[in-house]
Amino acid sequence: MTTSEEIKEKSPLISVKDLEKHFTDVHALNGVSVDIYRGDVVFVVGPSGSGKSTFLRCLNRLEEPTSGTILFEGINITDKKCDINKHRQKMGMVFQQFNLFPHMTVMRNLTIGPMKLQHKTKEEAESYAHELLKRVGLETRADAYPNQLSGGQKQRIAIVRALCMRPDVMLFDEPTSALDPEMVGEVLEVMRDLAEDKMTMVVVTHEMAFAKEIATKVLFMAEGQILETGEGREFFENPKTERLKTFLEKVL
Repeated sequence: MTTSEEIKEKSPLISVKDLEKHFTDVHALNGVSVDIYRGDVVFVVGPSGSGKSTFLRCLNRLEEPTSGTILFEGINITDKKCDINKHRQKMGMVFQQFNLFPHMTVMRNLTIGPMKLQHKTKEEAESYAHELLKRVGLETRADAYPNQLSGGQKQRIAIVRALCMRPDVMLFDEPTSALDPEMVGEVLEVMRDLAEDKMTMVVVTHEMAFAKEIATKVLFMAEGQILETGEGREFFENPKTERLKTFLEKVL
């Protein structure tokens, strides 16, 4: 007999159908449809202005889609009656700019969400935060303030802050683009560890070598559409469309 858990595992974690987004004079998303399953590491690549970040931000309705549907864990989160804040707690988001609270210590940045939104005790929240800080090599920085951290450290803290909410999916919007080159590796290492732990991730990035290494699925976007999808290395080594071939020739 098929259990509800088995059905849950076989169903998409996120199912996007015919997603459209219009800004005043820009058709940013044009009929985007994709299914993302638990454990998928999905990289979204493409030229600037192709709709990658808009697509990512629509997944948790930081951008409101013009039309189309997004099912998250079977719930239509594009329904206006949906309590999107409840579902955002299960969708960790990491931005280009770290968005840490500058007046709070690292530990306070990490525990305020679980304590306020999930009603964790201070002890519970701090215990899990310390565990995650150790995992990313920043256990000695719990009492530091953001302005005392390097860019790479800030981004690792931003990732830990999202993980402290124990999300079901992590969304990354070009997480290394604001970093100095020597700091990129330390952030990618944390993301690599998450992928090995089967954390579901959707990553907008220009880090093509990294995408080739760890992606289970790659989406190529241009002009607001997904023009090609493929699995990891196969996507990069055997592009099917001329548009993707031209793009990869420029970025690889």
